[in-house]
Amino acid sequence: MAIKTYKSISRDGKRIMTMDEFKQWLKKFDADNDGRISKEELRNAIYETGGRFARWKSRRAIKSADADGSGFIDENEITNLVDFAEKYLAIRVIYI
Repeated sequence: MAIKTYKSISRDGKRIMTMDEFKQWLKKFDADNDGRISKEELRNAIYETGGRFARWKSRRAIKSADADGSGFIDENEITNLVDFAEKYLAIRVIYI
């Protein structure tokens, strides 16, 4: 299944992704394949997709989405990261 996120742009300029596409997008940046996203991996994701202030945003994202305080975003915390992404990363996640 191809990710079509960059072709799906809303009127307000946000990339539109399904939850599965969002998870697949994150998985591309999971450098050590441990199933979790670290602050550095998230920073790379933000930077490589043209995001500004990647270091600051990645710190804020981990702080806001990391419910168990592990320093990583795991499968159970993806929904928390979606909230952050919609607010600060110009991404809109749709549930279908």
